[in-house]
Amino acid sequence: MAIAIVDDTPLNLTLIQALVRKLTPPGTEIVTFTSPIEGLQWCGDNEPDLIIVDYMMPDLNGIEFIETVRKHYTSDTVPILMVTAAHEKEVRYESLTAGANDFLTKPIDRHEFDPRVRTMLALRASHQRLRTWNDDLRDAVVRKTAEIVAREQETIARLARAAEFRDPETGAHILRMAHYSRLIARRLGLDDELCERILTAAPMHDIGKVGTPDHILLKPGRLTDEELVIMRQHPRIGHDILAGSSSPMVQLAAEIALSHHEKFDGTGYPDGLAGEAIPLVGRIVAVADVFDALTSPRPYKPAWALDTAFDFIREGRGSHFDPACVDAFLDQIPDVLLIRERFKDE
Repeated sequence: MAIAIVDDTPLNLTLIQALVRKLTPPGTEIVTFTSPIEGLQWCGDNEPDLIIVDYMMPDLNGIEFIETVRKHYTSDTVPILMVTAAHEKEVRYESLTAGANDFLTKPIDRHEFDPRVRTMLALRASHQRLRTWNDDLRDAVVRKTAEIVAREQETIARLARAAEFRDPETGAHILRMAHYSRLIARRLGLDDELCERILTAAPMHDIGKVGTPDHILLKPGRLTDEELVIMRQHPRIGHDILAGSSSPMVQLAAEIALSHHEKFDGTGYPDGLAGEAIPLVGRIVAVADVFDALTSPRPYKPAWALDTAFDFIREGRGSHFDPACVDAFLDQIPDVLLIRERFKDE
């Protein structure tokens, strides 16, 4: 506990300090100041548990002192007791308006001083307990929120794995394209929280393939026109699986699932959206997904050379892909290669 006493009269300081000492436990720090400027500086650097301040002082009167202190500490945190002369009624009113919690008149009556100081210290202790309780509550909320996010991430990861069991693409593919997506999002200036949500939600982009028949999904050769129609239903199926969730993470995954096969020029599917009508997350994931699909072996094709795949992305700028997303991706080729090396196929 720390108590600050500010009075330009040394005798008053000694008297008030002695009265306070009798009311506080051993170890209480009682600091006294004859200079209100020095007292104000100390109160700004150290949060006191009680301030007792005189009104009539040089350089800075008690009202001005209180007004300045209240810019640092609200009336609900640090209690302030103003000491005034008995005839200074208007000053007492002003002190309360300025933020004093109570006032005493001179000469100080011990029988009045003791209960008022005890009450203010009890008020401070109550506020401190409330602050500790609020801190504990906030920490508990943070922990519970982290647990919920972790459960959401686990659910999404398990759903993505369910799609993997039916899709010839590997688990490393969804890791690579998710990290490519976050790389693009960061370069576009999206906030950190959204970038992390994209990293977690992007692996769900092809969850709709659980609804694609095996003879189409696993076909080693080129699909017929009729088979393409069925194959291109998977973005809508994925969206329908994920839509309606109260989780922002799953909502984002639903948006990605529906939009990542749209093309910037409007020739994509399932809705033929163009330009900025395509959700930004869909435009981001489109670049990441296509690049990794090109550079990965599939039953129906070998992996493309990296330079050829980069050229394909570059040539699709403004037609297949959002130019800003392409630029953000190609500006970070060294980081792309690091991600590719980190999440290699087994």
